Amino acid sequence: MSRGSSLPTTRAPERPPVPELEIYQSLWATELRRPGVPEAPVAERFERVKAAGYDGLAIDLGAMDLAAARETVPLYARTGLKGLLTAFPRSIEELRPALHLAKDIGSPYVVVVGQVMPVRVEDMIPVIRAWLALAREEGVPIQFETHRNCITNDLYATLQLIDAIPQMRLAADLSHYVVDREMMFPIPAETLAQVSRILARSDSFQGRVATRNQVQVPIAFPQHKRWLDLFLGWWREGFEGWRARAAADDTLIFLCELGPTEYAITGADGLELSDRWEEALELRRLAREIWADLDRAAAA
Repeated sequence: MSRGSSLPTTRAPERPPVPELEIYQSLWATELRRPGVPEAPVAERFERVKAAGYDGLAIDLGAMDLAAARETVPLYARTGLKGLLTAFPRSIEELRPALHLAKDIGSPYVVVVGQVMPVRVEDMIPVIRAWLALAREEGVPIQFETHRNCITNDLYATLQLIDAIPQMRLAADLSHYVVDREMMFPIPAETLAQVSRILARSDSFQGRVATRNQVQVPIAFPQHKRWLDLFLGWWREGFEGWRARAAADDTLIFLCELGPTEYAITGADGLELSDRWEEALELRRLAREIWADLDRAAAA
């Protein structure tokens, strides 16, 4: 071999793409709502979420009107945070501007908390189908959040909807159904099976822990440990099911959404009983831990 030449190097094989988990924070969840304390500017809260290492930030059109939400578009570009949008349409057509905003902030889909709420399931079905048709027309996927005070208010009705509409995908915030059905320990096997059906249709997950009577509880309080463990088990089941049907380059979003008062429990002084910012970071850690466990199991 001539001087100056080198032995050929063996390039390590490239790791094939695998599904990824991304953790988002909610802009609504960054509100403090402390008596006598003004809220930090929206731009400052974007910067704080970015500095904390979240992958993205979700806008909730139930907490911010469309005009104010449009003003956040430059903040996504400036911070590099990925976008996500939750809409509360009160008509079929009212979803359309939210779909347009989703494109502007790079939201991969819109979470729909539908405010058209027929009483009968047979009357709900054409509403869901109409929103799905509008989403196809605009080229933006939608997921229907399992949420109270909307078309998916009730677990039983939602189970009938997903049976009737195979194209209907869900965003699982199971805290609402724990309260909706007043689930009591031990959770009946029939109820667990119903939740499993919801998880099997869910393409994203939201981080909040409920008890049978409270939609959001401090996760570090020892009396709430069994509820935290219940939700961790559901998230594991949901993540595992999603991974089984995902393409290699798909991304799963887990949204930390610990809401301010009156979601957050307060004392007589009007102050919250726990630190939601720190709790969200802990939920992020726990979600990543579940994902890492599933990665290890897949590689074994």
